[in-house]
Amino acid sequence: MKRAAVALALLLIVSLPVSLVSCGGGEDEGPTSAASKIAFHSDRDGNYEVYVMNADGSGVTRLTDNPAVDAYPAWSPDGSRITFHSDRDGNYEVYVMNADGSGQTNVTNNPAPDGTPAWSPDGSRIAFASFRDGNTEVYVMNADGSGQINLTGNSADDVTPAWSPDGTRIAFMSGRDGNHQVYVMNADGSGQTNLSNNSAGDSSPAWSPDGTRIAFTSSRDGNGEIYVMNADGSGVTRLTDNPFADDAFAWSPDGARIAFTSDRDGNYEVYVMNADGSDVTRLTDNPADDMAPAWSP
Repeated sequence: MKRAAVALALLLIVSLPVSLVSCGGGEDEGPTSAASKIAFHSDRDGNYEVYVMNADGSGVTRLTDNPAVDAYPAWSPDGSRITFHSDRDGNYEVYVMNADGSGQTNVTNNPAPDGTPAWSPDGSRIAFASFRDGNTEVYVMNADGSGQINLTGNSADDVTPAWSPDGTRIAFMSGRDGNHQVYVMNADGSGQTNLSNNSAGDSSPAWSPDGTRIAFTSSRDGNGEIYVMNADGSGVTRLTDNPFADDAFAWSPDGARIAFTSDRDGNYEVYVMNADGSDVTRLTDNPADDMAPAWSP
């Protein structure tokens, strides 16, 4: 079974298994406007490519078409562009394209692996993970690729950055305490703080649209489940309760729902649930592996 390894090899050693999503509702191509869209990546056409679908799982549209891996899409705040990572140039780099798939441009241009990009709320910057300093660190750059700066500067692996909605903080996963934990830091890299503080692995932070909560994945109850906590690390609550892996999630723009991935039905698919964990609904139904849903603004 393919997992996140195909998307970015450097993340394998530091991240929990990533659930994959599959887009159902048929292969009918729909519009590519940002309204009520979920981007994701899928290997349904033989290798991982970036796709987009309506929030109900209909209107699946392929955005990239390349023999290399294209993965981990993230929307710009205005919905006009999507950043993702690809190894089409021989190693993983961060790319930006228009929301219809046109204008695909390498913005990192570095011989070391770069990936898992995340757009700042004002659209001016992109945070990403890079292996260029001998271990994985969180970097930030301008949206055109200029001004690339190491934010974390730690000998442990720091990955999967996620901006707070006000742009002042970045959550990320770090292995600096001997296991994976969710950290937060100021957007300039200062004030790095362990939020999750648990002996089990915690990963994949995602801020709620109002900035009051952070969803994350944890194995603290024996397998990967989705949890939510307050932005200060308090009030940890389990949202999913399934013997299979639940991970790789994204909040809806209004904060009412969370899209996530699970292999509970035999292969990795995209699901959606209310933000309190209720009313779980399967969105996709495809025999291929799909993953990393990203809700449009």
